[in-house]
Amino acid sequence: MKVGLSPRLRAAGLTVPLIAFIAVTFIAPLGTLLTRSVYDAEVAEILPRTMAVLADWDTSGTPSEAAYATIAMELLRARDERTLGRAATRINRIESGLRSVVVKTPRRLGRDVGTEPPGAETWRDALVAIDEAWGENATWRAIREAGQPFTSRHFLNAVDLETRADGSIAAMPESRRIYVPLYLRTLWVSLGVTALCLVIGYPIAHAIAHAGSRWSTTLLVLVLVPFWTSLLVRTTAWIVLLQNQGVVNDILVALGIVADDGRLAMIYNMTGTFVAMTHVLLPFMVLPLYSVMRSIPTRHMDAAASLGATPMQAFRRVYWPQTLPGVGAGSLLVFILAIGYYITPALVGGQSGQLISNMIAYHMQTSLNWGLAAALAAILLLAVIGLYVLYDRVVGIDRMRLG
Repeated sequence: MKVGLSPRLRAAGLTVPLIAFIAVTFIAPLGTLLTRSVYDAEVAEILPRTMAVLADWDTSGTPSEAAYATIAMELLRARDERTLGRAATRINRIESGLRSVVVKTPRRLGRDVGTEPPGAETWRDALVAIDEAWGENATWRAIREAGQPFTSRHFLNAVDLETRADGSIAAMPESRRIYVPLYLRTLWVSLGVTALCLVIGYPIAHAIAHAGSRWSTTLLVLVLVPFWTSLLVRTTAWIVLLQNQGVVNDILVALGIVADDGRLAMIYNMTGTFVAMTHVLLPFMVLPLYSVMRSIPTRHMDAAASLGATPMQAFRRVYWPQTLPGVGAGSLLVFILAIGYYITPALVGGQSGQLISNMIAYHMQTSLNWGLAAALAAILLLAVIGLYVLYDRVVGIDRMRLG
């Protein structure tokens, strides 16, 4: 008798490829991101004996002679193994200026170094002679902190906080507070772009849904045209249009709205960011609205009018409530896309139009501070999840419709 798999097991088996795909493309990268934000064992692996000696240090003054001797030997070994630069970079992230100190120390010590300090009675004297920073408490605290495999410093930096010498957590000096203002700006820009897309996209979707079949198809194609054009091309086109000598300013000058010497600055600032992002994301608002509006029978508005409602009353009490699922879907989609944008703000935003995603890209590609980039991205992810949960509680995700 041949025994086959039950329908339930067969159905579960069909989901295995999907589960594997999600695990490889989403869960694994997300897990790596969260791990990097709290775990960095680079310095601990390069200077293990130094970290062991510093574990018993009470962080007051400078450590014992054994710590100086140990770090001298390990710096020499790290130089030979070509790992010195990685350790120096991570120490420098905690105390600026220490990278050059760490890198030049083994070079000044030379290659033929034994167990005795060269040209000095103690290793402390030898290292302080190379650079006075070796005699400062802040240097050793930075080395000890950089050598902690598990750390919260990335998350503290991501919200403009720091750990003081006494172990307390406090806000950074005002001149170094970068990320919280960027988070607030990102939230404000994302909400603003979502509102603009809704204001512009709602009448467009209404026109498409209620136009004849021929015009409806034409208008829908016009909405879809941006999807057929490169994002880079669409963004750089706004630079041509909005620059001081661009098309928009030329038209304003020709119409006499602005003087030739008073052309408007509409690019490389927040104006350029809003205009370009609204243009790029507008289809994501129009399409959900259109798909919901076309399913609303026109006789509903006729019935409201026959019962004595004015056009505005009929819209507010009959039509608008029925479009709320499309409004919710489009707004959520545009907001989530806007909060993670970085190419468009990088090209047209200038210094005042940069968002938190630009800083994440900077730390990933330029400064190579992947731990801080991961912490910034993790906070952004948690903010999006929190807003999603809030939306579900207030509106209800089950009311959202894409068509």
